[in-house]
Amino acid sequence: MFDTGITGFMLLATSLVMLMTPGLAFFYGGLAGKRNILGIMIQSFVSMGITTILWFVCGYSLCFSGDACGGIIGNLDKAFMHGVDLNSPFPGNTKLPEFVFIAYQMMFAIITPALITGAFVNRVTFKSYLIFLVLWQLLVYYPFAHMIWGGGLLAKWGVLDFAGGIVVHAIAGFAALASVFYVGHRRDKESPPNSVPLIAIGTGLLWFGWYGFNAGSALDVNAVTGLAFLNTDVAASFAAITWMVIEWSIHKKPKFVGLLTGAVAGLATITPAAGYVSLPSAVIIGIAAGAVCYLAVNLKNKMGWDDALDVWGVHGIGGVLGIIMLGMFASKAMNSAGADGLFAGGSHFFAKQCITAAGASVYAFLFTYVMLAVINKITRVRVSEADEDLGLDASQHGEKAYDEGVL
Repeated sequence: MFDTGITGFMLLATSLVMLMTPGLAFFYGGLAGKRNILGIMIQSFVSMGITTILWFVCGYSLCFSGDACGGIIGNLDKAFMHGVDLNSPFPGNTKLPEFVFIAYQMMFAIITPALITGAFVNRVTFKSYLIFLVLWQLLVYYPFAHMIWGGGLLAKWGVLDFAGGIVVHAIAGFAALASVFYVGHRRDKESPPNSVPLIAIGTGLLWFGWYGFNAGSALDVNAVTGLAFLNTDVAASFAAITWMVIEWSIHKKPKFVGLLTGAVAGLATITPAAGYVSLPSAVIIGIAAGAVCYLAVNLKNKMGWDDALDVWGVHGIGGVLGIIMLGMFASKAMNSAGADGLFAGGSHFFAKQCITAAGASVYAFLFTYVMLAVINKITRVRVSEADEDLGLDASQHGEKAYDEGVL
């Protein structure tokens, strides 16, 4: 009944996407100051537990079961995995067990809110973050996952997002910017990264896992799977070198952290387009990602926005840029299930992509800001000045990343 090759590949892709969340923890952990390494890393790891519970209880059902509220959200028919058994096929590809699709999509739900945490590193209480983690998924991630990937409102309108430009990166990036505005500046904004090698390890794990993130989103094993895989690597590579060259020309030295950040920007930007565009288009998208995301981070610095780990500039702007460039470069010649973009005569499709990118970003920003204000009525969102000065590792968790004799 089920294809063992497709099932095996999707289990591998699921494992790769799972690995991205620890990779993100290492990436952020290296960028954080030495008093806040564990504080930022636990925010990624705890999502693996909380999100899995929430996904089992209602998340999968709200994203991929039925249609409610005019196609904005699903229903609860599959809450607690009701009606799903060993013989249940995934409706989008009956050669794949639904259990595998459930696991694969759960990994996306796990990493998306974790992306936001880099923006407010060392400023947010752990208790408030746990509330944020649950509410943000219920009211931001699940609706967009349903509207685009679950056959909801935006899917019916014709919007495309191969692996998460809107559903993951745009909404997480603009939610991160809202959290920066709400929570405010760090008391110590000059805290340098504690470990560049740790950033490199995190980047390597993210890049490796991203093949499952993008190629796996084909939900099959065919030429589109290979296209998405290769486009992912090409865009990341061109973006990394573009970022490095720009920074080198300005600061007169090639920066390793810049190279790594550029790679992540390229990965985020190609994500929505990976299975819909040609290889030359992926090259252009990668170059644009390296340049535009670099400029976005510079703009953030000039504006004084304390997005500590550049979540908005890399993921928010990268996700929006990817959705817009998908609207430009998409081609049915590459994927018959896709669309023709602006350069192939698809002006209406291009307009839909732009409108959706803008609307999703605005919603994520406004809702996140309001939600943090509501959470602050329940429990304090920002840590005290004394706790911030001490560091979240000690003040929130009573632990430290390294023995002091090593430092």
